[in-house]
Amino acid sequence: MVKELGQLGLPALPAGLPANPEYETANALHSAALRLLRRVRTVDAIMDLDGPRASALSVLVFGGPVPIGQLAEIEHVSAPAITKTVTALEADGFVERVRSATDRRIVLVRATPSGRALLERGRAARVRLVAEILSGMGVRDRRALDRAAKVIAVLLEPDQVDHDAVGVKFRRS
Repeated sequence: MVKELGQLGLPALPAGLPANPEYETANALHSAALRLLRRVRTVDAIMDLDGPRASALSVLVFGGPVPIGQLAEIEHVSAPAITKTVTALEADGFVERVRSATDRRIVLVRATPSGRALLERGRAARVRLVAEILSGMGVRDRRALDRAAKVIAVLLEPDQVDHDAVGVKFRRS
């Protein structure tokens, strides 16, 4: 049985937004996602990285090497801020700066094997915690959540996800 938002301690729809199904779902998803992220951050201590360093390292591990300016754009921070973050990661041996093979003028930042291993350990800890949270869930609810996660992935990365491979079909109203 699904409870109402108020019964779950989730905030009501912010004032001024339309009370329609899209906004109600968006509000519930936003609040639940924030709670989930707060909970999984509790296991990040094993990485011994602050949020900005963990985030930048994640971009490099899962997205591959990028120029430092592009990393700043991805992380939505200034060039000096990302330079400080990269320098700290470099000092810890988690990233390195290398010249581009195609244009020697470009310096890329890439994760080192130890940076990749650290991030994978942290990610595994987060996934284990989420699996524990979901462990009491029924099969039907888990399948619905799995499908919802795939739909959201498609909506966030429409040009990079094969819709047929994840079984997502969109219907325009």
